[in-house]
Amino acid sequence: MSYSCPSKLPSLLLFASLLACLVGASMGGDFLQDFDITWGDQRAKILNGGKLLTLSLDKDSGSGFRSKNEYLFGRIDMQIKLVSGNSAGTVTTFYLSSQGSTHDEIDFEFLGNVTGEPYIMHTNVFSQGKGNKEQQFHLWFDPTKAFHTYSIVWNQQRIIFLVDNIPIRVFHNSESIGVPFPTKQPMRIYSSLWNADDWATQGGLVKTNWTQAPFTASYRNFNANACVWSPGSSCSSTSPNSVQDSSWQAQALDASGRNRLRWVQQKYMIYNYCTDLKRFPQGIPAECKRSRFL
Repeated sequence: MSYSCPSKLPSLLLFASLLACLVGASMGGDFLQDFDITWGDQRAKILNGGKLLTLSLDKDSGSGFRSKNEYLFGRIDMQIKLVSGNSAGTVTTFYLSSQGSTHDEIDFEFLGNVTGEPYIMHTNVFSQGKGNKEQQFHLWFDPTKAFHTYSIVWNQQRIIFLVDNIPIRVFHNSESIGVPFPTKQPMRIYSSLWNADDWATQGGLVKTNWTQAPFTASYRNFNANACVWSPGSSCSSTSPNSVQDSSWQAQALDASGRNRLRWVQQKYMIYNYCTDLKRFPQGIPAECKRSRFL
């Protein structure tokens, strides 16, 4: 079953089109079926009949993969176990992105650290090629000991970043005050593991210890409850039950979610572009004037 979703939609018709796209949701879990390894040669491996994917980094190269499908709004979940031990200089990523100089992008990046020191979880949102909306966090657990679920909810009203279903960031659609928001470009899922020791750990002061290589990150239990966008400009069903949970379409935070968001941001946030007055001496960006706990 498929539903026509023209690729160039007047803004007033976009919402109506999405109602049709909703039935084109995709549920995944099979890396062989849903992803392509894009670089790294044999450093990226799909194992256990498509249920597990590992990325490795050595001194010669990192590795990465991307989804075969493109998505326009939805909820994307991935379970990840990060590089253990001395991961300084390494960056593990999980993000949505379109292509081109005016691309949209929704980022999770995990900046490694020396043994015993916490990872930094970096988040960002790009729209029409413009980012500079970074928020960074420590985690309240060791992300190398077990798999944890990292999720992106993307709808027309907001983007919600979640860790183990706990909201850690909300980026609202503020187009009404001139702030770009990703609404028109379908995006693929990307992940990679690469060396960034010129900046990733303590501003580049700590370099990658190659005697610890290869570094490995693991992925499992991918799920996309989302509108699948095809090259033929249609949203198509790849799920046996095409009308599945579409709560992401208008998902927002209830009182409990706002409390958990406040807990994370008060205890674990280590950088917020909205409070960086040295970076924005002329005043904080317009979207920052809205309460981040809504």
